[in-house]
Amino acid sequence: MGKNNQTWVSEFILLGPSSDWSTQVSPFVLFLIMYLVTVLENFLIVILIRLDSRLHTPMYFFLTNLSLVDISHATSIVPQLLVHFLKEHKVISYLSCAAQLFFSLGLGGIEFVLLAVMAYDRYVAVCDPLRYLAVMHGRLCARLAISSWISGSINCLLQTVITFQLPTCTNKLIDHISCELLAVLRLACVDTSSSEVAIFVSSIVLLMTPFCLVLLSYIWIISTILKI
Repeated sequence: MGKNNQTWVSEFILLGPSSDWSTQVSPFVLFLIMYLVTVLENFLIVILIRLDSRLHTPMYFFLTNLSLVDISHATSIVPQLLVHFLKEHKVISYLSCAAQLFFSLGLGGIEFVLLAVMAYDRYVAVCDPLRYLAVMHGRLCARLAISSWISGSINCLLQTVITFQLPTCTNKLIDHISCELLAVLRLACVDTSSSEVAIFVSSIVLLMTPFCLVLLSYIWIISTILKI
Protein backbone atom coordinates (compact mmCIF):
# COMPACT_ATOMS: atom_id res chain seq x y z
CA MET A 1 0.00 0.00 0.00
CA GLY A 2 1.32 3.42 -0.89
CA LYS A 3 2.80 5.67 1.72
CA ASN A 4 0.26 8.41 1.00
CA ASN A 5 -2.63 6.11 1.88
CA GLN A 6 -1.28 5.18 5.31
CA THR A 7 -2.68 8.12 7.23
CA TRP A 8 -4.37 8.64 10.59
CA VAL A 9 -7.79 10.18 11.00
CA SER A 10 -8.51 12.87 13.60
CA GLU A 11 -11.96 11.59 14.53
CA PHE A 12 -14.26 8.60 14.25
CA ILE A 13 -17.98 8.19 13.62
CA LEU A 14 -19.85 5.65 15.77
CA LEU A 15 -22.50 3.73 13.86
CA GLY A 16 -23.95 1.81 16.81
CA PRO A 17 -26.77 4.05 18.08
CA SER A 18 -29.54 4.77 15.57
CA SER A 19 -29.92 8.30 14.21
CA ASP A 20 -33.69 8.12 14.58
CA TRP A 21 -34.62 10.01 17.76
CA SER A 22 -37.86 8.08 18.22
CA THR A 23 -35.95 4.82 18.58
CA GLN A 24 -33.34 6.25 20.95
CA VAL A 25 -35.54 7.49 23.80
CA SER A 26 -36.08 4.05 25.36
CA PRO A 27 -32.41 2.96 25.30
CA PHE A 28 -31.34 6.43 26.51
CA VAL A 29 -33.60 6.16 29.56
CA LEU A 30 -32.58 2.54 30.16
CA PHE A 31 -28.84 3.26 30.04
CA LEU A 32 -29.27 6.38 32.16
CA ILE A 33 -31.13 4.46 34.89
CA MET A 34 -28.61 1.60 34.80
CA TYR A 35 -25.71 4.05 35.03
CA LEU A 36 -27.21 5.99 37.94
CA VAL A 37 -28.04 2.79 39.83
CA THR A 38 -24.52 1.43 39.29
CA VAL A 39 -22.83 4.64 40.43
CA LEU A 40 -25.11 5.21 43.42
CA GLU A 41 -25.00 1.67 44.78
CA ASN A 42 -21.23 1.44 44.50
CA PHE A 43 -20.80 4.92 45.96
CA LEU A 44 -22.98 3.90 48.93
CA ILE A 45 -20.87 0.78 49.43
CA VAL A 46 -17.70 2.89 49.59
CA ILE A 47 -19.27 5.40 52.02
CA LEU A 48 -20.69 2.71 54.32
CA ILE A 49 -17.38 0.87 54.48
CA ARG A 50 -15.59 4.12 55.18
CA LEU A 51 -17.97 5.13 58.00
CA ASP A 52 -18.26 1.78 59.80
CA SER A 53 -15.02 0.85 61.57
CA ARG A 54 -16.20 -2.77 61.86
CA LEU A 55 -15.87 -3.02 58.08
CA HIS A 56 -12.23 -1.93 58.03
CA THR A 57 -11.05 -5.44 57.14
CA PRO A 58 -9.12 -6.79 54.13
CA MET A 59 -12.26 -8.14 52.45
CA TYR A 60 -14.03 -4.78 52.57
CA PHE A 61 -10.86 -2.95 51.57
CA PHE A 62 -10.80 -4.97 48.35
CA LEU A 63 -14.56 -4.50 47.96
CA THR A 64 -14.00 -0.74 48.11
CA ASN A 65 -11.49 -1.02 45.29
CA LEU A 66 -13.91 -3.16 43.29
CA SER A 67 -16.70 -0.58 43.75
CA LEU A 68 -14.39 2.22 42.59
CA VAL A 69 -13.50 0.16 39.52
CA ASP A 70 -17.18 -0.42 38.73
CA ILE A 71 -17.94 3.30 39.01
CA SER A 72 -14.97 4.22 36.82
CA HIS A 73 -15.72 1.52 34.25
CA ALA A 74 -19.30 2.64 33.79
CA THR A 75 -18.23 6.29 33.65
CA SER A 76 -15.65 5.58 30.94
CA ILE A 77 -18.37 4.44 28.51
CA VAL A 78 -21.95 5.34 29.45
CA PRO A 79 -21.83 9.21 29.59
CA GLN A 80 -20.39 9.36 26.07
CA LEU A 81 -23.02 6.85 24.92
CA LEU A 82 -25.82 8.95 26.43
CA VAL A 83 -24.55 12.08 24.68
CA HIS A 84 -24.48 10.25 21.37
CA PHE A 85 -28.05 9.11 21.86
CA LEU A 86 -28.99 12.80 21.79
CA LYS A 87 -26.82 13.79 18.82
CA GLU A 88 -27.47 13.27 15.15
CA HIS A 89 -23.79 13.15 14.22
CA LYS A 90 -22.09 10.69 16.59
CA VAL A 91 -18.48 11.82 16.32
CA ILE A 92 -15.69 11.03 18.76
CA SER A 93 -12.18 12.45 18.50
CA TYR A 94 -9.13 10.25 18.01
CA LEU A 95 -7.75 11.02 21.49
CA SER A 96 -11.14 10.53 23.16
CA CYS A 97 -11.55 7.19 21.45
CA ALA A 98 -8.07 6.09 22.53
CA ALA A 99 -8.74 7.24 26.10
CA GLN A 100 -12.08 5.42 26.21
CA LEU A 101 -10.50 2.21 24.94
CA PHE A 102 -7.64 2.52 27.44
CA PHE A 103 -9.88 3.05 30.47
CA SER A 104 -12.52 0.49 29.51
CA LEU A 105 -9.91 -2.22 28.88
CA GLY A 106 -7.83 -1.25 31.90
CA LEU A 107 -10.68 -1.14 34.39
CA GLY A 108 -12.04 -4.43 33.09
CA GLY A 109 -8.63 -6.04 33.58
CA ILE A 110 -8.22 -4.53 37.04
CA GLU A 111 -11.59 -5.99 38.04
CA PHE A 112 -10.49 -9.49 37.02
CA VAL A 113 -7.29 -9.24 39.05
CA LEU A 114 -9.16 -7.83 42.07
CA LEU A 115 -11.56 -10.77 41.98
CA ALA A 116 -8.56 -13.12 42.15
CA VAL A 117 -7.15 -11.14 45.09
CA MET A 118 -10.51 -11.34 46.89
CA ALA A 119 -10.62 -15.09 46.27
CA TYR A 120 -7.17 -15.40 47.86
CA ASP A 121 -8.41 -13.37 50.83
CA ARG A 122 -11.33 -15.78 51.30
CA TYR A 123 -8.96 -18.74 50.93
CA VAL A 124 -6.78 -17.49 53.81
CA ALA A 125 -9.85 -16.66 55.93
CA VAL A 126 -11.36 -20.14 55.53
CA CYS A 127 -8.29 -22.37 55.26
CA ASP A 128 -6.00 -20.60 57.74
CA PRO A 129 -8.32 -18.55 60.00
CA LEU A 130 -5.96 -18.40 62.99
CA ARG A 131 -3.28 -16.67 60.94
CA TYR A 132 -5.66 -14.60 58.82
CA LEU A 133 -4.87 -11.18 60.30
CA ALA A 134 -1.15 -11.95 60.40
CA VAL A 135 -1.13 -12.97 56.73
CA MET A 136 -3.54 -10.34 55.36
CA HIS A 137 -1.90 -7.37 57.06
CA GLY A 138 -2.32 -3.82 55.84
CA ARG A 139 0.88 -3.64 53.81
CA LEU A 140 0.11 -6.85 51.91
CA CYS A 141 -3.43 -5.68 51.16
CA ALA A 142 -2.11 -2.36 49.83
CA ARG A 143 0.48 -4.14 47.68
CA LEU A 144 -2.13 -6.53 46.26
CA ALA A 145 -4.48 -3.67 45.45
CA ILE A 146 -1.72 -1.61 43.82
CA SER A 147 -0.57 -4.66 41.85
CA SER A 148 -4.10 -5.15 40.57
CA TRP A 149 -4.31 -1.57 39.30
CA ILE A 150 -0.83 -1.65 37.78
CA SER A 151 -1.20 -5.01 36.01
CA GLY A 152 -4.55 -4.03 34.47
CA SER A 153 -3.18 -0.65 33.40
CA ILE A 154 -0.05 -2.10 31.78
CA ASN A 155 -2.07 -4.67 29.85
CA CYS A 156 -4.55 -2.11 28.52
CA LEU A 157 -1.76 0.34 27.67
CA LEU A 158 -0.12 -2.38 25.58
CA GLN A 159 -3.36 -3.19 23.77
CA THR A 160 -4.25 0.46 23.20
CA VAL A 161 -0.82 1.28 21.76
CA ILE A 162 -0.93 -1.78 19.49
CA THR A 163 -4.39 -0.81 18.23
CA PHE A 164 -3.84 2.90 17.65
CA GLN A 165 -0.40 2.63 16.05
CA LEU A 166 -2.07 0.99 13.05
CA PRO A 167 -2.91 3.37 10.16
CA THR A 168 -6.61 3.55 9.32
CA CYS A 169 -6.21 5.42 6.01
CA THR A 170 -9.59 7.04 5.38
CA ASN A 171 -11.57 4.53 7.46
CA LYS A 172 -13.33 6.26 10.36
CA LEU A 173 -16.68 4.48 10.70
CA ILE A 174 -16.74 2.39 13.89
CA ASP A 175 -19.53 -0.17 13.74
CA HIS A 176 -20.17 -0.12 17.49
CA ILE A 177 -21.74 2.03 20.23
CA SER A 178 -18.30 2.85 21.66
CA CYS A 179 -14.60 2.55 20.88
CA GLU A 180 -14.46 -1.21 21.32
CA LEU A 181 -11.15 -2.97 20.69
CA LEU A 182 -12.07 -5.22 17.76
CA ALA A 183 -14.25 -2.56 16.13
CA VAL A 184 -11.33 -0.11 16.10
CA LEU A 185 -8.88 -2.81 14.99
CA ARG A 186 -11.03 -3.55 11.93
CA LEU A 187 -10.44 0.00 10.66
CA ALA A 188 -6.77 -0.71 9.97
CA CYS A 189 -5.80 -0.70 6.32
CA VAL A 190 -2.77 -2.96 6.89
CA ASP A 191 -2.38 -6.58 7.93
CA THR A 192 -3.34 -6.88 11.62
CA SER A 193 -2.44 -10.54 12.17
CA SER A 194 0.58 -9.91 14.40
CA SER A 195 -1.30 -7.22 16.35
CA GLU A 196 -4.24 -9.55 16.90
CA VAL A 197 -1.92 -12.30 18.18
CA ALA A 198 -0.21 -9.90 20.60
CA ILE A 199 -3.58 -8.64 21.90
CA PHE A 200 -4.90 -12.20 22.20
CA VAL A 201 -1.86 -13.36 24.18
CA SER A 202 -1.94 -10.40 26.57
CA SER A 203 -5.69 -10.90 27.10
CA ILE A 204 -5.26 -14.61 27.83
CA VAL A 205 -2.50 -13.90 30.35
CA LEU A 206 -4.50 -11.22 32.16
CA LEU A 207 -7.85 -13.05 32.14
CA MET A 208 -6.88 -16.69 32.53
CA THR A 209 -4.34 -16.16 35.32
CA PRO A 210 -6.90 -14.58 37.69
CA PHE A 211 -9.51 -17.14 36.59
CA CYS A 212 -7.21 -20.04 37.49
CA LEU A 213 -6.33 -18.44 40.82
CA VAL A 214 -10.01 -17.94 41.66
CA LEU A 215 -10.77 -21.54 40.67
CA LEU A 216 -7.93 -22.96 42.76
CA SER A 217 -8.85 -20.80 45.75
CA TYR A 218 -12.44 -22.00 45.79
CA ILE A 219 -11.42 -25.61 45.22
CA TRP A 220 -9.29 -25.38 48.37
CA ILE A 221 -12.09 -23.58 50.23
CA ILE A 222 -14.67 -26.22 49.32
CA SER A 223 -12.19 -28.97 50.17
CA THR A 224 -11.55 -27.42 53.59
CA ILE A 225 -15.27 -27.04 54.32
CA LEU A 226 -15.96 -30.68 53.38
CA LYS A 227 -13.29 -31.84 55.87
CA ILE A 228 -15.02 -30.14 58.79
